[in-house]
Amino acid sequence: MAEVLAVPLKKPSEVDIVKPLKNLISSSYSTTDNPQDYGEAINEFNKLRTNAIWRVFEKYESSLEIVYSYYDQLCALEGKIPSHEVQIPFKWKDAFDKGSIFGGRISLTVSSLAYEKVCILFNIAALQSSVAAAQSIENDDGLKLAAKLFQQAAGIFSHLKGTVMLAIQQEPTPDLNPETLGALSALMLAQGQEIFVQKAIHDKMKDAVIAKLSSQCEELYVEVLKQFQKELLRPLWDKDWIPTVAGKQAAYHGLTEYYQSLVCKANKSVGEEIARLEHALELFKAAQQRSGKPSYFQDYANKAQRNLTEAKKDNDFIYHERIPDVKSLPTVGKAMLAKSLPVPERLSQNFKDLFEELVPVTVHQAMTAYDGRKTEILNTEIMKLRESTQFLNSVLASLNLPAALEDMSGNSLPQSLVDKAVSVRSNGGIQELERMMRELPDLLQRNKEILDETERMTRNEKESDDQLREQFKERWTRTPSDKLTETFHANMAKYREIINNAMQADKLIRDKFESHHRGIELLSKGPDDLLAFVPSAGPGGNNVKNSSAVHQLRKLMEDVETIKAERDTIECELKSATVDMKSTFLNALAQDGAINEQAISVESLGRVFGPLQRQVKESLQKQEALVVDIQAQNTEFCKEKSGAGAAANREAVLKELAAAYDAFNELKGNLSEGTKFYNDLTQILVTFQNKISDYCFARKTEKEELMKDLTQSIGRQTFGATPAVPGHHAQAQGGKKEPPPRPPPPTATSSSAASVPTQPALPYPTYPQGMPVPYGATPAAPYPTYMPPLLPASYNPYSTAPYPQQGESSTQQQCCVS
Repeated sequence: MAEVLAVPLKKPSEVDIVKPLKNLISSSYSTTDNPQDYGEAINEFNKLRTNAIWRVFEKYESSLEIVYSYYDQLCALEGKIPSHEVQIPFKWKDAFDKGSIFGGRISLTVSSLAYEKVCILFNIAALQSSVAAAQSIENDDGLKLAAKLFQQAAGIFSHLKGTVMLAIQQEPTPDLNPETLGALSALMLAQGQEIFVQKAIHDKMKDAVIAKLSSQCEELYVEVLKQFQKELLRPLWDKDWIPTVAGKQAAYHGLTEYYQSLVCKANKSVGEEIARLEHALELFKAAQQRSGKPSYFQDYANKAQRNLTEAKKDNDFIYHERIPDVKSLPTVGKAMLAKSLPVPERLSQNFKDLFEELVPVTVHQAMTAYDGRKTEILNTEIMKLRESTQFLNSVLASLNLPAALEDMSGNSLPQSLVDKAVSVRSNGGIQELERMMRELPDLLQRNKEILDETERMTRNEKESDDQLREQFKERWTRTPSDKLTETFHANMAKYREIINNAMQADKLIRDKFESHHRGIELLSKGPDDLLAFVPSAGPGGNNVKNSSAVHQLRKLMEDVETIKAERDTIECELKSATVDMKSTFLNALAQDGAINEQAISVESLGRVFGPLQRQVKESLQKQEALVVDIQAQNTEFCKEKSGAGAAANREAVLKELAAAYDAFNELKGNLSEGTKFYNDLTQILVTFQNKISDYCFARKTEKEELMKDLTQSIGRQTFGATPAVPGHHAQAQGGKKEPPPRPPPPTATSSSAASVPTQPALPYPTYPQGMPVPYGATPAAPYPTYMPPLLPASYNPYSTAPYPQQGESSTQQQCCVS
């Protein structure tokens, strides 16, 4: 096989990618929900780049995997961080290094991941051509690998031709000019076809097949030569490239004629055979002249010469056929096997995304908004179900159902009442409710004390600032506290409102407990005590046991249980419904550069929750009809029953106990939610308190540094006299002052605050942005359903107002704040 041309690699320049990436990710892509440190991933990314651009590659397929790995990481990172946001000056030199001659630029620097990706992809195709060129044509594996790599390189250069200008958006280096890339793609495709010709020869395929493959190869080299000789591109190539391509074009034309002559020989077409062999010899000679290599395809030239001598001899003595003009010979067909392969989504074999958890802040915001919409739908639908079930229970309790159906004798306890009493006792009874209610005031007080302490710290800091501003007038140049604490005070007001609403919910819980105290207490006792408390109805009652109304009511009670079971299932499905919105929002960001969160969220929520919302609606409609039927049949049932005052008293007690059972379950659920609510709120308030403490510490450091500067300045003006400033005598005397000690972790002012944990004792689940799960979904306990988001970990109040520059002191103050 003739010499195969390999494209040179683009030359890189050294650039620091670690620091800019760390700064970008920490400032723009790290949130409270996503506080990971990507330092290790960035360092690994830097190692991949170093290996991919600086390593001296041996011409083996394994060398490609190194560049593939870096390119795949680039693609993954570009999908999460918009290319233009990466302010890293990537500098690459022209692969052919002919800028001064070509008239274009020798190198190009662009701060864009897209440009880096283009250059790496160019080098991948160039390296593929080098590895392909190094393969041996003597074995099948080498031929297969070379054919694959040339086709992949052709596809890459073709892809770059259509995308490079959009990625760079300025004049490229000559190697990245679309016309250059088109010519390189044509070269790779021709060389890929050349490999298929050599493989056909190696596999001893039919002469006609080899002739057709060679004919197609010759046509491809004609196109390459046409592009290479363009005035714009001709100065770009190495001096032997155009002669080599021109020589190959003639050589594969000669090879076509040679193998077609073998077909003629087999068909006894001696005249055509001689004409083709004579033409083949002319073409092989032309190939040697064009390429400047006297031995170019000499083996085939020798074979053609031997065949020609033999054919002429046979024709002179045996066939006596006329030798046709070569121009009149039938055209040899073509067989195209090589094709440009598309660039795959992943090139490396074992890709693992180094930045798998990283998503842009806009995606985080979209996901948070989506979670808010989802939570609103969940709370609304679940509240509908619970309120409806609560209303159904109250209707049944008012009618003493289903206990009245079981109480036909009027002397024993209805089985449903026995089951309810067992359930109450197994859940701790009234003692458990009392224990949980005793905890609520302590939990509430703990949160109030933490919030009081944060307000005290900001108040003291402001008073100190106001006092010194009044004392030093215009010389007190630092930013006023009010301008820095607007966000803090807004959050404090919101937290205070939440605590006040929670106190109202606690009162509703206590009132409900007191109104059902006697019934819950009775259900918490044993069956004997319960039987003794429930009055007897006296004789008479068995005569309605098998009445139509009783049968209908029993069937309706079964329908009630069915509805409740269906609602439990619907509620579970509502809570468990999940959608991977992360990938959805990422795809939208990558395609459009922005996220239409509302449209995407509404469409997704409608698809997921729409069927469940319809089930909720149908359940509520079914209950309306069911309640009407129950009330109608109960009226008939009451008419059929007999008995006087004793029966009425018994029924009143049974209704009271049924209502107490429902109240027990609601109270236990509300108290559990309340306990979790207060613990979650504690976690948020402690985090908020720490943020306030950091702010106050930074302001204290700033204050003392500014005081030091002011007192020294005043001392110089008054020959050592200093103003009387409480707490600053040591500074006024000119002594070296150490920075103030770091305050201990903030605690509340009262003794009970000493036990405030920095985190709840249990890992309670939270809603997005760390908001506690809303406490009290039912109207019986309307605990707050909104919690303001945590301040970002990187929040700095100084970023909201100009900060006075005060020389060395200013530097120290900024360090403390950061």
